[in-house]
Order: sequence, then structure tokens, then C-alpha cells
Amino acid sequence: MPGWTHLKNLVRLEIDLRKEQGAKAEPFYDKLAAAGEDEQALMAIYEELTRLAPDAELEKNEPNDLEAIFALSPGVPDLGPMPEKAVLQDKLLGAWLGRCAGCALGKPIETAPYMGGSDGRSGTENVRLWFEGADAWPIRDYTPQHSRAQTTHNLFLAQGSMDSTRERIQFMQTDDDIRYTVLGLHLLMDKGTDWTSYNVGKLWHVKLPYHLVCTAETQSYLNFAQVTCHHEAKQPDDWAEKQKWVRTYLNPMRELLGAQIRVDAYAYAAAGNPKLAAELAWRDASFSHERNGIYGAMFVAAAIAAAFVTQNPHKIVAAGLGVIPAQCRLAQAVREAVELAQRIPDSYELACALWDKYSHYDPVHAINNTALCVAALIHAQGDFTKAIATSVLGWDTDCNGATVGSIMGAALGARNLPEHWTKPLNDTIYSAVIGYHPIAISECARRSYQTYCMLRQEYDW
Repeated sequence: MPGWTHLKNLVRLEIDLRKEQGAKAEPFYDKLAAAGEDEQALMAIYEELTRLAPDAELEKNEPNDLEAIFALSPGVPDLGPMPEKAVLQDKLLGAWLGRCAGCALGKPIETAPYMGGSDGRSGTENVRLWFEGADAWPIRDYTPQHSRAQTTHNLFLAQGSMDSTRERIQFMQTDDDIRYTVLGLHLLMDKGTDWTSYNVGKLWHVKLPYHLVCTAETQSYLNFAQVTCHHEAKQPDDWAEKQKWVRTYLNPMRELLGAQIRVDAYAYAAAGNPKLAAELAWRDASFSHERNGIYGAMFVAAAIAAAFVTQNPHKIVAAGLGVIPAQCRLAQAVREAVELAQRIPDSYELACALWDKYSHYDPVHAINNTALCVAALIHAQGDFTKAIATSVLGWDTDCNGATVGSIMGAALGARNLPEHWTKPLNDTIYSAVIGYHPIAISECARRSYQTYCMLRQEYDW
């Protein structure tokens, strides 16, 4: 059951992860090389890896249990009163539009040269070269379809994303960042807050085709199928025991950013209540992720929820930090990103500094990508274009553009978003989710307001 990639790659990634978590995993690289492609030998190495003792101090600072996470978090500062109904509705539309615009900007460059670098250049430099080669630098609009960098630097775009380029965009093209937002909205409309990570797995199996899931989600999707059956709608009594296996077995990608791209709908429903947004994000994230993979989801959800009541980027970031362990690696990276953004005034130089500091992580890791999102928010100081343009300067470009666009859209509202970003979307999402393909962006925002009213009545904030 390899899943996302071949078994040998999964074992190698597990070694990488164990090293990041402070375990003495270095000798396992030699064992991996000696095993070749022998599956039995590879599985023996994997089983031995799972028994490695992690760094005790780091593990203490990075729990997975919600109560323990909140116990180690500093708490959310006061953010001020909720906006009036009409303003909130406009902000919800802004969040959806901003998410779509940021995602569409980053989507064509979500490919190897920009995510991981090439020919000795960083991904950040390659993004600049593409836009410069189209006479479109600094970034002010969607990604140009053609660039002189194709011939001068052997750069290219993601061929499946051409409908999101400047010349062709007419709607929000299907993308995992949008699919998960739609799925979160569907879950809330269907169940309110009466759901757990088990329901997330069931929803994916019903609504989300296997070929549309990636990395940690792929492994959890497969693992969930091994411990459940189609005819078992009710959560089994032993789900708590099975849950850890579902999110960990042959899943070395459990600290990547997949969970934090799934939480926007929960944050929209919990607008103005960052802690509730973080709790809902934890329920979803704990299906497939652990530690910083979970914290990234909680941080993003809390930040989005805060953005509905404050435009101050420092307060938005403080809300995110308020719901995750203060000494976890992600929180440390966020604080460092804030410091860099305050010290470096140029967006390109800022992104280069972040690349130099965090490129040892996987291009889709939660820590480096969250740091870039935070730096973009602080750097932009309320400028939507500057925020999403900075967020796509390397690593997971569409995910970061979507996250920052969502936060900025919630903070500014639809009326204050530049029309050249929103108009080409034509109020349309093609999500590839049954019942939401296509669907109007404004209809998604309307339903998000319904979920907000439902949660506000239940939790009374």
C-alpha cells in the first residue's frame, strides 16, 4: 500500500521526519540504501523507525491532543467587536474572492522550479525571472502565460493550470485549496458542529475522488479505508485507537501543510472567534496530520477568524499564535518571520531571506510556508496585491496565495479588493466536488454566513 509515492520514498521521508523531530535517525539512510527495492527489508526499516525515541523536550512542547495544545498556548488577545451584518457579509465574500484570487495567482507556478528551485537558483528567484521575462515584475496581476525565461532559463508553468493564467482566466479553476474549502462548507451545512475526524474521512470517501488527494491526505485516505467499511456510517467505539494509525501509518508527510489548506470554511463560520476556529481546524487536521501539521491548520484558522474583526496584521498573527504551543517549531518560525518582515522592506529580499532560512524543509512543509504567509501579511500592511504577490515567491505558491488571500479578503472585504483580481473570476468556482461544480462564489459566501449564524447561536460569542 504505497499510496502517494513508492515505499522506498515513504521510508526515506519518514527518516527525514524523525530527524526533524530530534530522533537519532541518521544511520537509517545507510540501511535504506542497503535495502534496495526489497519491500520486506524496507518495511523492517520502517517498523524500526517507528520505535525510535523522539527528542523528549521537543515532544513535550509539541502535543497532538487539543487540550494539551491549548494548555501550552498563550491565548488569543482581545480583538474588538464583531462588524455589523452587512459588513460581515461583505467580508465573507471578500474572503472567498481573496482565497480564489490568491490561489489562481500561484496555481500556474505550483511546479518544480518555483517550489524547490532549479539549476542552482532558488524558487524565489525563478518566480522573479518568469515575471520579469514577461515584463510583469513586480507582480501586480495574474501569472503571464508566456515568458522569455522559457528560453533563457528553461522555466515553465504547470500545464494543467493554464486556465488560471492572466490571458485565460475566466473562473476559479478546480484546485485542492478550493475543494477543501467547499468540503468544509458542506460538512458544516450538513452537520453543524456535530462531527469528528471520523466524519472528515467519511466525507472524503463520498465526495473526494482518490486521484484528487495528495501527500498526507493520500495516505490517510487509504488508511481510513483499511479500518472502516462503506456500510458503517456511525463512528465506531474504537475510533480513538484507530485514528492515530490512520494519520501516521506510512504517512511521513504528517507535518506538511495539507491540513492548513482545509480550514478556511471553519474560520468563516467562526468569524471573530479564533479559538473556536482553531478547535474545528484541529478536528479536521487530526485526521491526517500531527504536531506542526496540526498547528499550521490551527494557526491559519485562528488568523482568518481574527481578520473578520481586525485589519491589523500583528493582531491577526497574534491570534494565530494564541492557539498553538508557544515553544513549538512553527510558533518559533512565525516569530522569526515577523522579525524579518519588519527588518527587510523589499518583498523579494524578504522572500530570499526566508528561503535561505527555511529551504531545508520540504517545499510543502507547514513551517516554511506558514512563515512566508506571515511575512507577506506583515510586509503588505493591508495592501492586498502586495500580500498575495509576496506569498507566491516560492514553495507552495497556490496554497500560500490562497491562505493570504483569504486572510486579506476577510480583513478588507469584497468592496475593497482590487477589481483586476476579482472580476476575471466571474463569480464562478469549478471545484470538481459533486454539487459544487460549478457554483457561484457569492453563493458560497452566502452559505458561509448561514454557518456563521448557526455557530454564533450555538456558542454565543
